[in-house]
Amino acid sequence: MDYALVGSFPKASLGSSVWRRDNPNKNCFSGSYVAVRVSRCKAWDVLERYCGAGSQQHLLKRHTIGTKEKSTFYRRRDKKFLVNATAGHPLESEPDSYNPKSIWNSIKNGVDAFYRFSRPHTVIGTALSIMSVSLLAIENLSDFSPLFFTGVLEAVVAALFMNIYIVGLNQLSDIDIDKVNKPYLPLASGEYSIGTGIMIVTSFLIMSFWLGWVVGSWPLFWALFISFVLGTAYSINLPPLRWKKSAVVAAMCILAVRAVIVQVAFFLHMQVHVYKRPAAFSRPLIFATAFMSFFSVVIALFKDIPDIEGDKIFGIRSFTVRMGQKRVFWICISLLEMAYGVAVLVGASSGFMLSKCITVLGHAILASVLWNRAKSVDLNSKAAITSFYMFIWKLFYAEYLLIPLVR
Repeated sequence: MDYALVGSFPKASLGSSVWRRDNPNKNCFSGSYVAVRVSRCKAWDVLERYCGAGSQQHLLKRHTIGTKEKSTFYRRRDKKFLVNATAGHPLESEPDSYNPKSIWNSIKNGVDAFYRFSRPHTVIGTALSIMSVSLLAIENLSDFSPLFFTGVLEAVVAALFMNIYIVGLNQLSDIDIDKVNKPYLPLASGEYSIGTGIMIVTSFLIMSFWLGWVVGSWPLFWALFISFVLGTAYSINLPPLRWKKSAVVAAMCILAVRAVIVQVAFFLHMQVHVYKRPAAFSRPLIFATAFMSFFSVVIALFKDIPDIEGDKIFGIRSFTVRMGQKRVFWICISLLEMAYGVAVLVGASSGFMLSKCITVLGHAILASVLWNRAKSVDLNSKAAITSFYMFIWKLFYAEYLLIPLVR
């Protein structure tokens, strides 16, 4: 493209005035002027040779006026790419798009939220109880076969899926209460939306029933179904359900699941479905059911002690709300000490010396530790009560380590 350059040349005198664009009534320069058409590539040479500084700036402004905004736009747009290039990042990507640390933090936060949502102390208790009860079906060393481990795995996975459904549904029904009692839970804290919570519990419920149906074990399927019915009736806020509002009914739900269904149904799963033997209720199974009945009542009562504040606000008439924290606390301790006393007597009556020594000594130690720990609990501190509640769950785990040794 050619340009028409206008300037003053000493050897040219055309006697014509050339008007200025910004003011056509004034001449650009005094003297003689000539219009010379030159190519783009020679324009700057001509300017440097024949034009003064003022003319050069004036013409440069006219030359760049159409591209100034475009240049500014691209400079701004490319700034981030220049930073990427100097930092060693690909030009087409932003620095944080594929940051491994950021991705790892997101994964870690997601796992942590689901960990809290699943209520891990109940997950551990469910898995450990099923494995312990399954051992009661062992009659000789040859029973430890791939068939045994497959049967245990089927039961544990299906039960854990149902466990997550039950605790998740309870959180969905208690969001407002948990904002007071357990603000660290994902639904109460806002980490999970209600839609996310519904999706999780629905998915785990379907997977639990699907696995129970595929396995083809009727004891396992009925254990899942009864747990589903009781867990739903316990939590869901629909009349005439929401059984947790009644202290007695709530305790009976937990007792039925933890003390009866877990012991009997999962034992029959191994005994009848896996080993194809007739149903039989052995001495260890009867002991386990009786002992865990005490323990389940204690868990049902104690879990409401640290939650008294929220239960009062939302009208949950738990035993703690009715009777007070201190009284319910010592009732729980007394029930557990009674259960340990019975366990010591059962162990002492065993005909197997190894079983006798381990079960007597083990239960005596647990009873002593419980009593010493209980005396030091500050009942005015919610943190101390909650910590002691987690300690009771540890005693629950320890008992399932002793149950298979009862003979």
